[in-house]
Amino acid sequence: MTIRAMRTTSLLAIAALSIGYAVPAYAQATRTWVSGVGDDVNPCSRTAPCKTFAGAISKTAAGGEINCLDPGGFGAVTISKSLTIDCHYTEGGALAGGNGIVVNLPATTDTVYLRGLDIFGVNPPSNGIRFIGQGSLHIEDCTISRFNAANSWGVSAQPSGAAKLYIARSTIHDNGNGATGGGVLVQPTGAAGSARVELVGVRLTNNANSGFRIDTTGNTAPFGIGALIDESSMSGNADGIFVNTPLGTTAAVLMVVNSDVTNNSLTGISASGANARIRVGNTSIHENSVGLAVGGGGTINTYGDNRLNGNGTDGAFALPAIPKQ
Repeated sequence: MTIRAMRTTSLLAIAALSIGYAVPAYAQATRTWVSGVGDDVNPCSRTAPCKTFAGAISKTAAGGEINCLDPGGFGAVTISKSLTIDCHYTEGGALAGGNGIVVNLPATTDTVYLRGLDIFGVNPPSNGIRFIGQGSLHIEDCTISRFNAANSWGVSAQPSGAAKLYIARSTIHDNGNGATGGGVLVQPTGAAGSARVELVGVRLTNNANSGFRIDTTGNTAPFGIGALIDESSMSGNADGIFVNTPLGTTAAVLMVVNSDVTNNSLTGISASGANARIRVGNTSIHENSVGLAVGGGGTINTYGDNRLNGNGTDGAFALPAIPKQ
């Protein structure tokens, strides 16, 4: 082979290798970015952001974080690994038909944080945030609204395993339709589903059915549901707070403190079923059609420092009252 022929062969080989690597394969990054003017073919870096949350999530490592560079609607997404989506410092929107964000975690050690998001339903909407599987979900400084079809919820938590749900400093309004759906639903499923729930500084307003509802229908796990509502407001819903434990299902215990339950068209606080217990302290329950309602052996106890008056029918706390500690 002549020198000229050898040189030509080498150049052709290099060209073939260059064609083979023309499209780069991006490694998953610990921090990625989305922008209203981004593109999902980008690596989701700060200088080459993606367009949507769904585009960014495949390029974000487990335990990593997606941030918003500028205001935008970044679409619906399903999360199945530990992850943070944080848009605290700009408008991070998710305009969604169906479910806005689905969190389906495979392990109890998985954790998802959603911060600073505006999740808005469009036709046909399902749920703002749907939490299934297990693990921990934190919702902070978010607004969830207009998931206003039948059986739609702002937040629907129906875990099949051990789950923890934390909602802080968020507004959940105008969800559900007619007599179904509403603000927040906690309903673990099957024989393994359980939930530990905390709402702090949450506004649940103008939801079609319940502002906050615990329902153990279909749940027979031995660990049940334990929940806390603190410094929150339930106003303008059908039921402000409703705990329902049908016969033969798991137990649910809810603590309500330092909160306001007002102007709900059916009941302020309702406990239905022998395994439903609600404890209330330093809370105002007023201007509801019925302040307190119990049925089927449910119990609503007081720490003796609540304000229950001005309702169509006030109802009454169970006696003896739980003494103040």
